[in-house]
Amino acid sequence: MHQFEVQPIFDGFTLFGQQISFTNSALWMFVVLGLLYVFMIGGMKRELVPGRWQVMVEGVVGFIDNIIANSIGPNGKKYMPWVFTLFMFILFSNLLGMMPFGIIPGIHPFTVTSQFTVTGLLAAISFSIVLVVGFWKHGFKFFSLFIPHGTPLWMMPLIFSVELLSFLVRPFSLALRLFVAMIAGHILIKVFASFVVQAIDAGGASWGIALLSILFIAFVSALELLVCAIQAYVFALLTSLYISDAENLH
Repeated sequence: MHQFEVQPIFDGFTLFGQQISFTNSALWMFVVLGLLYVFMIGGMKRELVPGRWQVMVEGVVGFIDNIIANSIGPNGKKYMPWVFTLFMFILFSNLLGMMPFGIIPGIHPFTVTSQFTVTGLLAAISFSIVLVVGFWKHGFKFFSLFIPHGTPLWMMPLIFSVELLSFLVRPFSLALRLFVAMIAGHILIKVFASFVVQAIDAGGASWGIALLSILFIAFVSALELLVCAIQAYVFALLTSLYISDAENLH
């Protein structure tokens, strides 16, 4: 499980009795941001005849724009920067954690989205936007979101409690879904990798188990690449839907 441990690279300073250090998690976040910067700069040349890179960037922007348009509607344009940032950061973080950098001596890959503190912070920011938009635009009428139209008067207290609880659970489920998907996939690959090592050490007929485990690793790795994209899409889509509830009071 050492691949999921947050370890300090060098000590920083002490703040309110807590040691603030530059960690491997922070390092890989900066790597992700650097790759995002290169990706966006390379695709924002605004050429009359766009190249492949520009088409790729414009395609991603159009993809997120369609999600927002279908989820929130015409008023969703102002949320485009946050939803786009969420999608790209999660996608690049997920994919970067799948790259085989471990074969290079001294480099230990780290998937920042396998940390609940990271996914929890992203979910908390999204949930804060929902609350701010809901109360800023609708005031106390925002609470009507928790009482569906046509609810009988005698059932309102129960329905309100259930809907409110469901609403408050949203950020936890949003963060937990991404965290579990990332950590589970990496653990599964490590388990099959340990089978390969043990089978080779055992020798004899165990080589068949080693070969079968390698095939499983290849299959799970391909599946994980798909999961990386799906989880980024799901996080961005659910964020858009939650903002839509605050914006339109569905």
